[in-house]
Amino acid sequence: MLLDLARDRRVLFIGGKGGVGKTAVASTTALHRAQHSAPQGAARQGTQQGARVLVVSTDPAHNLGHLWEREVGDEVVTLWEDCGAPPEVRPARLDGVEIDPEATTAAHLADVGETLRSMMPAHLHGEVDKHLRLAARSPGTHEAAILERIAALLQDHGEDHDLIVFDTAPSGHTARLMALPEIMTAWTEGLLDRRTRAERFGAAVRALDGDDAPDGSSAAARDRRIRQVLTRRRNRFEAMRQVLSDASRCSFVIVLTAERLPVLESVELHAQLTETGVDVGGFVVNRLAPRDAGDFLAARRDQEQRHLDELGRRVPGAVVDTLPLLRGDLVGVAALERLGEHLR
Repeated sequence: MLLDLARDRRVLFIGGKGGVGKTAVASTTALHRAQHSAPQGAARQGTQQGARVLVVSTDPAHNLGHLWEREVGDEVVTLWEDCGAPPEVRPARLDGVEIDPEATTAAHLADVGETLRSMMPAHLHGEVDKHLRLAARSPGTHEAAILERIAALLQDHGEDHDLIVFDTAPSGHTARLMALPEIMTAWTEGLLDRRTRAERFGAAVRALDGDDAPDGSSAAARDRRIRQVLTRRRNRFEAMRQVLSDASRCSFVIVLTAERLPVLESVELHAQLTETGVDVGGFVVNRLAPRDAGDFLAARRDQEQRHLDELGRRVPGAVVDTLPLLRGDLVGVAALERLGEHLR
């Protein structure tokens, strides 16, 4: 299931309860796609090209860099590249980025502040700064900033990469994030409608005052600036909403372990995503105990099977991939390749 989705989709979100191995599953999926699949459209173009994949961590507790044994930050870096590709073939490549929530929020508020100050008289700039300081601690600011960054990554890298895999934050944060594009699109549409009414009223007032020079007036210039900002944001959120709601382009995969709480949380996340209109491609049950490694692990595997049966009852028809509990730490390319062999 998971590898089929990675081959057929352009965007995958990997989510679930904290600590179930989302980063490992996201990285394994992305690496396998880069190593084994040609990009969509390569045959039509008549050229041989390796797949380009981007894995993005949106989880504040970043593990991507630790897993890949290298520093991964807020800028895109190359994690793996096919160095043996012949000169006439574009080498396959896997890139990675960890979205820094603090830096993203700060950049988001700085952009908002610059826009607001350009629209306000100088004596109100202090009030703008005060408002932004309060907004930095307000509920929803972090989610809005992360959403803007995700939308920007989809916009900026959607053409350069054949697949973008998002390693998301724990379930509750991700469910809210998936619902935000539609909310933000509707909100900016409302602001644009109000902006239209305000512009018409302003033009009427200027005409009555004999100051009917909209192209040169500061008020008209401010109106155009506001409309440009709102239109840009509306278009970005709308583009992301269209991606999320298109099952042919985007799917969500829920990772869990076969334990009571992860199963219950995964069932709830599945319901929330489905209600939001996001296609849930299936579940990946990670770290299943072996049956042939002693009585203790065999008994645990029996208990895990009961939880898997419960998942099947609560989500009829669910597509489930399983991954075994592996020896040693899951770190580096070789370990990810070994994990990927169990997804075939």
